[in-house]
Formats: sequence, C-alpha cells, structure tokens
Amino acid sequence: MADLKERLLPPKPASAVNLRDCSHRPSASGRPPFQGVDLLGLKKRGQGLRSWIRVDTSGNSQIIELDKFTMMRRCDLPARDLRLLDPLFVYPSTILGREKAIVVNLEQIRCIITADEVLLLNSLDSSVLHYVMELQRRLTANAVTDVWQTEGAELNRRRGSRSFDNVFQNTSPDYLPFEFRALEIALEAACSFLDSQAAELEIEAYPLLDELTSKISTLNLERVRRLKSRLVALTRRVQKVRDEIEQLMDDDGDMAEMYLTEKKSRMEASFYGDQSVIGYRSNDGVSFSAPVSPVSSPPDSRRLEKTLSIARSRRESSRSTESITGNIEELEMLLEAYFVVIDSTLNKLTSLKEYIDDTEDFINIQLDNVRNQLIQFELLLTTATFVVAMFGVVAGIFGMNFAIPFFDNESAFKWVLIITGVCGLIIFSSFVWFFKYRRLMPL
Repeated sequence: MADLKERLLPPKPASAVNLRDCSHRPSASGRPPFQGVDLLGLKKRGQGLRSWIRVDTSGNSQIIELDKFTMMRRCDLPARDLRLLDPLFVYPSTILGREKAIVVNLEQIRCIITADEVLLLNSLDSSVLHYVMELQRRLTANAVTDVWQTEGAELNRRRGSRSFDNVFQNTSPDYLPFEFRALEIALEAACSFLDSQAAELEIEAYPLLDELTSKISTLNLERVRRLKSRLVALTRRVQKVRDEIEQLMDDDGDMAEMYLTEKKSRMEASFYGDQSVIGYRSNDGVSFSAPVSPVSSPPDSRRLEKTLSIARSRRESSRSTESITGNIEELEMLLEAYFVVIDSTLNKLTSLKEYIDDTEDFINIQLDNVRNQLIQFELLLTTATFVVAMFGVVAGIFGMNFAIPFFDNESAFKWVLIITGVCGLIIFSSFVWFFKYRRLMPL
C-alpha cells in the first residue's frame, strides 16, 4: 500500500525535503528552528478586484471590476498615482496630468480621466452619484446639440437660407474636449461642496460669536473652540485646492500634458502615416510589413526595432506636447474661472477667521478690564483694612494694665475715637490721592 501511494503521488521537491529535515533538526542554540511560511498562499495586498464606474464619451455608464495592475496597464499610470484614489488613505487634493490620463483627487471626487472614458471608484456617496449624473447629462446634451447643428447646416446648405445661421449662431455649444468636460464637472463639484460648507459655517458662526460677546460662559467658549477647529480644517482644504489650481495655471507644460484628445489624435495620425509609408515602400518591391521569421532574424534586430518604435512614439508625444503648449488658452480659462470661485470661498473663510480673532481680542479686553477692576477693588480693600487696623492698635495700647491719669476723664474715650477716626480718614484719603497720582486706578 505504501509503495502504491509513493508511485501515485508526485515526488516532493528537494527544498521541501530539506526544510522538513531542518525542522526536526535542533539548532546549535537549543531553540526551535524557524518554521517556513508559504508566501504563495498569502493574498497580496492591493491586488484585489475593485468596482469602478465607467462613463464613456457618449454618456453611457457601466460598472466594471478591475484589479490594480489591470488599471495600471489600462491607463498607463504608476502605482503611486492609484494610491491617491484609495479611500483608505487620506491625501490632499491633487490634479495630475499624465501621458494618457488625468488623475483627479478633489474632495469626494476621485477619478481617472482619459480621452475615451472616466473611471470612478464605485461608491454610494451622493457626490459621486451626482458627478456621474451631471456628466451623463452634459454629454447627452452636447451630443444632441451636435446633431442639431449638423442637421441645421445640411438644411441651410440645401435651402440657401440664412434663417438657420441666426439660430445656430446664438447657441453656444461646448467645444471643450471630453477630458476637460469631465475635469470641469469635478472642479465644479469640489468648489460647490467647499463653498456650501463655508456658507454653513458662516451661518453658524456669526450668531454664536455675537452671543459670546454678550455673555462669556464656558459653554459658549467650548462651542467657539470647536467652530474654530472646523474652520481651520476647512481653510486648509480650500487652500490646497486653490494652490493646486494655481500651480497648474503657472506651469504650461502640465497644462499641455492634459490635452489627451489632441495627443491621441496626433498619435493616431502619426501611426497611420507610418503605416502608409510602409505600404508605399512595400509597393516598390520591398515589404516591411511582412512578418519576419524568428529563425532568419536574430533577437537583437527585433529588440532594436522595438526600441526604435518606442523612441519614435516618445518623440511624437513630445512634439505634440510642444505644439499644444502654445495653445492652452481653453484649459487656462477653465482653470481661471474655478480659481476665482475657490478664491472667493477662501476669502469668506479668511474674513470669518478675522472676525473670530477680533472677537477673541474683544473678549480678552473684557477679561482684562474685569481683572483690573478686581485688582483695584482689592487695593482699596487692603487700604481700608490698614486704616481699620489703627483702631486695633489704639485699643491695644489703652487696654494695657497700667495707670494713666487720662483715664480718669469721662470724655477721654470719646476724644480717642474722634482723633483715631480723623487720622484714619486722612491716611485713607492720602492713599487714594497717591493711587490717583500714580494712575493706578481711574478715580
């Protein structure tokens, strides 16, 4: 039975045999040896399937499941860019222009924009759903507008009338490419979300600050402290979005990298041009498009051909980027519009912070005034205590056990009280005058 089992089962690898032998062999230090771990059985982190919402140029949406490496190959992105879209990590707002995609991380909107599609992480967040619906609505509206313009131009050409010219000249269709339309909706969603939060903070802040100035209490101070913490966090987020837009506007190369549709069309035109040249040369008698036998051609020639094709594609891409750099007015105007919006939101938050700082200064002045009044009252009370102590000194002197002829007079006690009171008033008035002279209290 044992011989049959050994014949049927596959032989064990040498590494497993050696590992098993080492596991039973005691070590020199007397400790149990390290047990091996099957790393192939462990699931690699970050490589699981994730659900994405895909929206194409026609406005059609679908849910697809892709892993990390498939997404990297599909959009030609490094792993560090996909890490920005991971909901498990908290990254500041970022807009990155790459060779074939735009990586957008603006508040709740985390997506990858290419020349043909938009990929968002599938989420039940209302901002993501609103983004998808708004993108579909605008793409559908633009498609209908393009159809109407085509039909109007055809009828105008047939009839020779100018009535359609006036109709379609009044319309203002969106001539932005697909990637800029998707980017515009993302910027609009982020700016609207931040502006709404700033407006809610203003509505809550001003009545609370007015109440604090009229009544300083521990509860009101705690509410203002929480409000200021929210304000600082929101200001930091708005400032990051503003800085990101400003950084894009200041760099023409980054803006040129974001013209994905034009780069794609140039790459396709160059590709078809190369194909036509190859076909023309093949007609002359030399065929460049025919497959080469791997036996007759060495591997070095194929590697050289691949290297030349990669270099050609990079050269064409760099040429297209240089040509686009001189024509970036569309994207610059788009970014400028939302830069004004986000700058207005930042100005609101800055004004609110200044109002909070003024309120804190006013409260500190009030507290200092109360503290000064308490110090003045303590000073007057100390002076009055010193004057009253004089009566105690006189009573102690006259209470000593020795005979004085002045005690035999019946009105002596009255004169002692009168003289002591007058001296006390004179001393108290002298102290008050000294305080006024030194400006220690406003009297």
